[in-house]
Amino acid sequence: MSEDREPFRPAGWLRSAHLQTLWPTLAGRRPELALARERLELPDGDFLDLDWTPVTAGPLVLVLHGLEGSSRSRYARGLLAAVQRRGWQGVVLHFRGCSGEPNRLPRSYHSGETGDLSYVVGILRARFPGRPLAVVGYSLGGNVLLKWLGEAGPAVPIACAVAVSVPFDLAAAARRLTMGFSRFYQWWLLRSLRRSVARKVARGVLPSELTARAAAPDFWTFDDRITAPLHGFAGADDYYGRSSCRQYLGGITVPTLVVHARDDPFLSPEAIPTAAEVGPAVTLDIHDRGGHVGFVAGRWQPDFWLERRIPAFLGTWLVRAEPLPPRGRQ
Repeated sequence: MSEDREPFRPAGWLRSAHLQTLWPTLAGRRPELALARERLELPDGDFLDLDWTPVTAGPLVLVLHGLEGSSRSRYARGLLAAVQRRGWQGVVLHFRGCSGEPNRLPRSYHSGETGDLSYVVGILRARFPGRPLAVVGYSLGGNVLLKWLGEAGPAVPIACAVAVSVPFDLAAAARRLTMGFSRFYQWWLLRSLRRSVARKVARGVLPSELTARAAAPDFWTFDDRITAPLHGFAGADDYYGRSSCRQYLGGITVPTLVVHARDDPFLSPEAIPTAAEVGPAVTLDIHDRGGHVGFVAGRWQPDFWLERRIPAFLGTWLVRAEPLPPRGRQ
């Protein structure tokens, strides 16, 4: 189905990729929302925390955050507010250990972990069988989402999906983050990951020697020392090869929007998939500018373009999936 696409025009005062990437996090005001937390106990003894916007009878939008993100992340808050304005209900799935409390098991989450997403979607479908469901993923969460969609194919029980600023090729993303100013993002995220490891070591969940092993100079080394062995991979290369979503894009069958910028400092342009790699259900919305989960427009005031683009796409398909009211006397 064709759709009218609103063009993205970067704010004149935020034209560089790094300003687009950093400004929303460092200077963008987070919408204040009343979120209700729910804890899901998992069959393996661990837990997942969900943060819900107020109850409505409308469609559901499940949000997947990026690496070390949460419902406090600016992009997640902005989308939840936009979803709420439409009369829909939003819910953020916190990956294991990202809700403010370390998870119970040595394993946590990673870019290719789709089992928890599948489990939560199954819970939502069982609870609300008549409500249309969409999933939106950012960065790492976008990779998880696209991989899951491609793995499941026609069996996916959702109406539509959106993925933003996805590291389609994890090895290429790891290389890009060792270059130029992108090393700042690598340092920032690795610092957070090291803290997560240290908290679990302090609780006795992980062995103490992992504290030193987590002091890695780059993502490849951290993933080779920590992520891969904790999650059953032979090493970083095995993890990247099996978890990158790019190889799964051809199997996606539900309407899916992929928004990405060629100047994303987390991924080189050569790693962006082409139209030949995706099926007719996938819309590639690729822009020259926008940074990583940035896409800030506006002339004098910041305009978070994604908060219009994403609901507009979802609305096209969620309305189609909305069940008709029962017929009868008025």
